[in-house]
Amino acid sequence: MALVKEQKHVNGGDEKSEEEEVVTLNLLKKKMDDFAKERDWEKYHSPRNLLLALVGEVGELSEIFQWKGEVPKGLPDWKEEEKVHLGEELSDVLLYLIRLSDICGIDLDKSAIRKIGLNALKYPVKHSED
Repeated sequence: MALVKEQKHVNGGDEKSEEEEVVTLNLLKKKMDDFAKERDWEKYHSPRNLLLALVGEVGELSEIFQWKGEVPKGLPDWKEEEKVHLGEELSDVLLYLIRLSDICGIDLDKSAIRKIGLNALKYPVKHSED
């Protein structure tokens, strides 16, 4: 699973920048592992502790939406600083999830692809059309 950083040009078009940065789950996993090692935090990164931290971050993410009611896709009425804050909280959730899967020895890439396949079997297209 990879995300590519794209750069907006003055003409409004989207192009991949010359210095494109490819972000993968493995890269994030390594960065999280290095971050913990550099601070000697590995001793605190048990599955239980990481799960509780993840739940706390999901709570912080939930607070952002708590009193907003339904919001349209793309969040057009949100201020830029609200979107930045949302991105930070989404990132916290993602990073704790990646760290938890790493500590548990779960290959999140393979597990996610497998789960999508299982969901496709469980919810076939012919049953989801109304």
